[in-house]
Amino acid sequence: MAETTTNASPNSYRPKRHVDLADVVADNAYVVANLASHKQRGLEWAIRARWIAMPLIGVMLIFINPSWDVLYYHGVLALLCLNGWLMGRLGKVGRSKAELFLIFVDLLIMTLGMVLPNPFAPQDFPIAIQYRFDNFIYFYVILAAGTLAYSWRTVIAIGTWTAGLWMTGVVLAWWLSPVDEPLRQQAADVFGDNAMLKRFMDPTDFMIHLRVQEVVVFVIVAVILGFSVRRFNALLMNNASLTRERTNLSRYFSPNVVEQLSQNDEPLKQVRRQDVAVLFIDIIGFTRLAAGLDALDVIELLRGFHGRMEREVFRHHGTLDKYLGDGLMATFGTPMAGTQDATDALACAQDMISSLEQWNLVRRRAGDPEIRVGIGVHFGEAVLGDIGANRLEYAVIGTAVNVAARLEVMTRELQSDIAISDRLRQQIQMENIEVALLDPFIQQPDQEIRGLDQPMSVWTSR
Repeated sequence: MAETTTNASPNSYRPKRHVDLADVVADNAYVVANLASHKQRGLEWAIRARWIAMPLIGVMLIFINPSWDVLYYHGVLALLCLNGWLMGRLGKVGRSKAELFLIFVDLLIMTLGMVLPNPFAPQDFPIAIQYRFDNFIYFYVILAAGTLAYSWRTVIAIGTWTAGLWMTGVVLAWWLSPVDEPLRQQAADVFGDNAMLKRFMDPTDFMIHLRVQEVVVFVIVAVILGFSVRRFNALLMNNASLTRERTNLSRYFSPNVVEQLSQNDEPLKQVRRQDVAVLFIDIIGFTRLAAGLDALDVIELLRGFHGRMEREVFRHHGTLDKYLGDGLMATFGTPMAGTQDATDALACAQDMISSLEQWNLVRRRAGDPEIRVGIGVHFGEAVLGDIGANRLEYAVIGTAVNVAARLEVMTRELQSDIAISDRLRQQIQMENIEVALLDPFIQQPDQEIRGLDQPMSVWTSR
């Protein structure tokens, strides 16, 4: 675009009701990239439209004027094609003086090509006759192509510049061209006392009122198209902002939560109770492990760990609830319950262990210490919904969360990688999908769980 502007806020996932296109988002890489991509596609389409339209007009001119002097107008069309190619080379996002200059050159070529006498014409005729051919309509081709690539201000500028150039050409031609009185008199003699026909058929009359009509209608159309382009650009900016914000959300929320956020106005505000599977995982001995590393290595270690665990959560249709330092909490069956949430949770836990085993192979080869974890998984009732007023956070709270956290801590005492509740085991059997997932688990003596009145049956992996 010769000029492209927008406004986007990174602080809200909801679309704004209005985007002020006067504010350029130069510091937003995503929106700028989207603008650049849109501009490039628009320029490509505008150039294609020009290269298709100009040959078609050239063929049409041969039909209208089947003589050699039509080559003059073919030369004008060739210059317009060349100028369009230069526009494609120089086009960029934001205000471009070079591109604005080429747009002006475009309109100047059109004006001069229509106003100046054709040097190849077999005979001379008054310049005023040039305006009887209705050549002004070809400016609409330039205007239409401009809507494909330029901002609303530039589209309106095309309208005003065209009006200025055209009327300047009319005034100069009227002022500088000599009046052929004998020819005018001959035309007047033909129509006698009919004043209207005499004026209309006067070959030296520039019909200024019709020229004014041409530019007024053209400017009106340009303004309407300009505001249409502005509306389209506002939609483009809103879409770019929404896409960027959805991308940002996907870094912190699982795809299913992002989907809920994007499809509904207030998808998570309804606080409700439902059965969910909750998983906690934590690195065992992380304090000792981190003591021998510098800060950057610790961060790199956590990124590697979180990335692998997060991938397994999302792969098993889970929701990453939060990172907990060297661990994380995930839920299954949120925000909407599924048909195999308990099975997904246990499969995720087992695949987390498999992923860590593969990572530990790499770490051993590099001479790094192995990573050991404890995982606790429970199935039970929890409370789901947004907490907070303005800065909302989707939360899952309740006894089920506390039990899963206690099971994770219990893995140290029970010397197992995974500890699950009997309720989770029963739910997996009810889902009856992959009961073989339970084969590696053995029952432990009932365990006291803080917050529960009765001891709970616990199962651990061998």
